Amino acid sequence: MIQIWQLKGGESLKLPGISRLLERRNDTFRQRIRDWLLGLDHDCGAGVNAGVSVSEYNAMQSTAVYACVRVLAETVASLPLPVYKRLSRGKEKAFNHPIYPLLHDMPNPDMTSFTFRETLMGHLLLWGNAYAQIIRDKKSGRVIELWPLYPDRMTVDRDLQSGEVFYQYSGNGNIVTLRREQVFHIPGLGFDGMKGYSPVHMAREAIGLALATEEFGARFFANGARPGGILEHPGVVKDPEKLRKSWEEVYKGVKNSHKIAVLEEGMKYHEIGIPPEDAQFLETRKFQLNEICRIFRVPPHLVADLERATFSNIEHQSIEFVVHTIRPWLVRWEQAITKCLLRPEERMEYFAKFTVDGLLRGDFKTRMEGYAIGRQNGWYSANDIRELEDLNPVDAKQGGDIYLVNGNMIPAVAAGKAKGGETDDGQNGTTNDEPKGIAGDGSSGG
Repeated sequence: MIQIWQLKGGESLKLPGISRLLERRNDTFRQRIRDWLLGLDHDCGAGVNAGVSVSEYNAMQSTAVYACVRVLAETVASLPLPVYKRLSRGKEKAFNHPIYPLLHDMPNPDMTSFTFRETLMGHLLLWGNAYAQIIRDKKSGRVIELWPLYPDRMTVDRDLQSGEVFYQYSGNGNIVTLRREQVFHIPGLGFDGMKGYSPVHMAREAIGLALATEEFGARFFANGARPGGILEHPGVVKDPEKLRKSWEEVYKGVKNSHKIAVLEEGMKYHEIGIPPEDAQFLETRKFQLNEICRIFRVPPHLVADLERATFSNIEHQSIEFVVHTIRPWLVRWEQAITKCLLRPEERMEYFAKFTVDGLLRGDFKTRMEGYAIGRQNGWYSANDIRELEDLNPVDAKQGGDIYLVNGNMIPAVAAGKAKGGETDDGQNGTTNDEPKGIAGDGSSGG
């Protein structure tokens, strides 16, 4: 029997089985996880020409997919994510806003911010969508908890009459209908703006080939590092199955490799398998690693492929990773937070923004040179620099918040006046309205 739970009005309620992770006690879900760990195929998997089934679950058995998902999910999860309040000029951290501790510290009693964001980012990379249930306070309507939802259990649709988007989440024989304000949804690249494509499904042939080459290598070594072959007997074999089993018992498997075969009664062994070098086994595995990195736009050196990495380009590759790979994901997160977690009247005043300065930091010498330029040209104070280096501030009385500029840098018009040139009124020499400390007090002159 299918039960539909529908929330009415402004009522906020923890829906049965969702907030505490719907499938936690679901034997079917547990069986799927066990099957996934054992490498068994799922109904949701799609067959590919390489002869394997590819799904979002078993795709993680490819080391390249696992490495790409891990580096992206951990990078996004490790970045600071504060909530800011806009000022007339600049911004300040909004520590008192309700969603600040949820995003920065703990979105629910069971998860840290890192775990929550890592989980949702993994969903986003594999399924193309990330969902979390929003638990709101019944009286004020403010967000008090966020709970991840499994993306393969979610359906997104639009009511044709009202035009409202709604979500249907299935599990334990129930279908739960959620309104838009009850779901934190981050969609990836998609065709309608409502739901994203699954990168695994779209690139299933490339991932399937990677899985197939790994399986080929495993079977190759499981067969004693010898390809298949034919046993030729000059006469008639009465029991060929028994002969085959006895041969495999003695010579099949890695532990039996390189054993000397004894052929009786004029039997001959003919090898018919394709050697790995002919099948370009290693070259295929290397190419598929780069192919999967291309899917997730991850530089190969971040997944331990240093074949084309050098000391001169690896730093620039890391910067490109932040600019071209991480930044679009961060923008998706930030805009989804604004859309789903902030009320309409708050969106002009508050916003969430990831801090990526740590990823863009160069070596110590490069950072110090950059700080020196900022300090000498007046856009960094000593405390600004110390904050970026995670150091305690200098007391304001000791000049920690003072902004300095070079004394030899003055406006061009003031330099002309200081040299005794013509003034604005056509007279020679200086005027009484000269800036103090430039020409009027004799601090600089010709």
